[in-house]
Amino acid sequence: MTRATPTSPTTGPDIVASGGPASAATGGASARHDVAAAAPAWAGSPWRERLRRVLLAVAALVLLCAVWELYRAVGPTDGGRLFGVPVLPRATDTAMPHTWDIVAQLGEKEVRTAGSDTVGVAVAKAMWFSLRVAFAGLVVGVVVGVLLAVAMARLRIVERGLLPYVIASQTVPLVALAPLVAGWGGKLQLGSLEWERWMSVSMIAAYLAFFPVAVGMLRGLQSPGPNAVELMRSYAASWWQTLLRLRLPASVPFLLPALRLAAASAVIGAIVAEISTGTRGGIGRLIIDYSQSASSDASRLYDAVLGAAVAGLLFAGLISLVELALTWRRRHGGGRARPIRKVGT
Repeated sequence: MTRATPTSPTTGPDIVASGGPASAATGGASARHDVAAAAPAWAGSPWRERLRRVLLAVAALVLLCAVWELYRAVGPTDGGRLFGVPVLPRATDTAMPHTWDIVAQLGEKEVRTAGSDTVGVAVAKAMWFSLRVAFAGLVVGVVVGVLLAVAMARLRIVERGLLPYVIASQTVPLVALAPLVAGWGGKLQLGSLEWERWMSVSMIAAYLAFFPVAVGMLRGLQSPGPNAVELMRSYAASWWQTLLRLRLPASVPFLLPALRLAAASAVIGAIVAEISTGTRGGIGRLIIDYSQSASSDASRLYDAVLGAAVAGLLFAGLISLVELALTWRRRHGGGRARPIRKVGT
């Protein structure tokens, strides 16, 4: 039998074990508590999940390189065809260089003259230019998307009249739209500020970035249930107070995935716009320049494509930092609710 002494609010129950089942249960709980205390502090934390994602990303990259080299070794030299249509690339040195040749090309000079930059430096400079242009477009797209979402959440008639056009805007071919925007921008002049070509590229990036933000933000603003909205009304909260205290915090889980899509769309829009408008200095123009020599050596072209992919990953990392900041603020009480002032007080 197990005899338990009376408990106290400070010390808790004092169990005296004499071999019964209760003592075994208590001993098991104590052992589990000891194991949990001895576990590393990062075990089960978000850092473990992030480490797992990084390892999976590295494993995926290694697997991609292995598949590339495997197809390079056993694939047909004339490419794969299905019903006469080419569906697989040619496994040749010009079409599919080895992965180590692509990496080694980053250290080669772009032009064999004194003082010429290497391919890696040229790709890095082009990435920096495209990132700045895409970031400007992302900021504009996020602002426009959030404002549209708030307007559609505020008035149902605005949502019904505007949302179909927001969706239809993404059906316009970007290759056809970019030269038009560049042509319109060349005729604009805002006071003493002249419209530069990179601004047209940023507008194309903003055009692709605003859509996921507008749709995701609208979904988040409409996510609170009727009971929560009615509770805010019972506190005599205005619509703007409800927006700030209820709808905006509820929209964060919807906004963060939308920002990831917007960041990727901004990079894609900037690169495609650079190609369509002929804007020099970015990854898009570098792809065109390197594609001219791709018939003899495609390593440089793949380096430019890898630079575009890295630019997208950097933008995704930026959004992850924003997510970490919001999570840290919520855990440390930054999102603590404040009292609502009643109307007229």
